[in-house]
Amino acid sequence: MILNNEKALKVAEFLLQIKAVKLEPNNPFTWASGWKSPIYCDNRVTLSFPNIRTFIRQSYAESIIEKFGKPDIIAGVATGGIAQGALVAQELGVPFIYVRSSAKEHGMGNQIEGFYEEGKKVVVIEDLISTGGSSLKAIDALKDAGLDVKGLVAIFTYGFEKAKESFEKAECPFITLTSYDVLIEQALKQDYINVSDLDSLKEWKDSPETWKK
Repeated sequence: MILNNEKALKVAEFLLQIKAVKLEPNNPFTWASGWKSPIYCDNRVTLSFPNIRTFIRQSYAESIIEKFGKPDIIAGVATGGIAQGALVAQELGVPFIYVRSSAKEHGMGNQIEGFYEEGKKVVVIEDLISTGGSSLKAIDALKDAGLDVKGLVAIFTYGFEKAKESFEKAECPFITLTSYDVLIEQALKQDYINVSDLDSLKEWKDSPETWKK
């Protein structure tokens, strides 16, 4: 779900401008899963550009307030959501914690790092949603710790049906600043792609596991 289409187009424009997102339908990337993909997304690149970093931080904060109200805590998902989450927590003036992919095998054995109290309202920050698996593991950890997870916000989603279904099943609403569909729209406007690429790009989103096989 996107709250502001004008803002979504601007975020997409920034991601393309700094090559945080690369679109190469004729020379696809290979993901760790083995899937062939026409898109590569690394939203951590946004942190290196102060004006874009600021726009994204403020967009996160505005979206959180509009959708969920002011939370008690912001929680970042390791690793991509840690820096973004800390920035958002600073913008909102609330505490920050982060969630590891699994509990540490030494020391205190924490999976959640930082100070928190049970019952506090939390909004989770991610940089990217693909299938939603890592995000939902973090959400489960927060819920198991007694925190009240109101929802999740990410910069970007591929818009896979599997992710939507998984979040619905977990009863966790999520919003994103921009999306694959918006990005394609903006890429066409900026001549990053041609009209002839559109069918292939749409086919990938509908069936990424079999695309180009």
